[in-house]
Amino acid sequence: MFIYSLPILFAHMQMGTPIELIAITLLLYGVLYISTSCMSLSDKFQCVELSGLTLYKYLQHAWNGELRLWFVFFPFFIFLNLILFATDTIARQGHFSVSSWDEIHFILVMPVIFWTISVWRNSYNTYSRFWAAATRLMTLAVFFEYGLKLLIRKDYPRILFQCQEMTLDYASCF
Repeated sequence: MFIYSLPILFAHMQMGTPIELIAITLLLYGVLYISTSCMSLSDKFQCVELSGLTLYKYLQHAWNGELRLWFVFFPFFIFLNLILFATDTIARQGHFSVSSWDEIHFILVMPVIFWTISVWRNSYNTYSRFWAAATRLMTLAVFFEYGLKLLIRKDYPRILFQCQEMTLDYASCF
């Protein structure tokens, strides 16, 4: 996440500085941390046992907020970042057309929404307000990344894509 988009944001778009982004991130984290003080983080939260879970049951329990936070957050977070990194790397090398890059990001929208809702519902199932706020911040960061990628796709496609090497989808680079 942010491997290709943040350098483009700071170098070419000139919308802000890294210091401003860090300040906004810390402020947002502070708001999320304060909002988790209203949560009833207890030492005796009830979670479903991890043994014997099928994929359907895992998704159902994740949606209902019945799993531990780490078990909902990390599998999808790692999977999403691997997919985004591979997609952007292949697009930068010129092996993907711009429309293929768009389609992969569009396909990932619904799983990202599901993951975000699941993380927010399961953030009660942790011992620490720090981790509850951090995971919520990371889900919001995914939407910021999607916004940056949409802006790059719309206004700065020649920077990310190797448009001079594309023959089939060259019109998308303008």
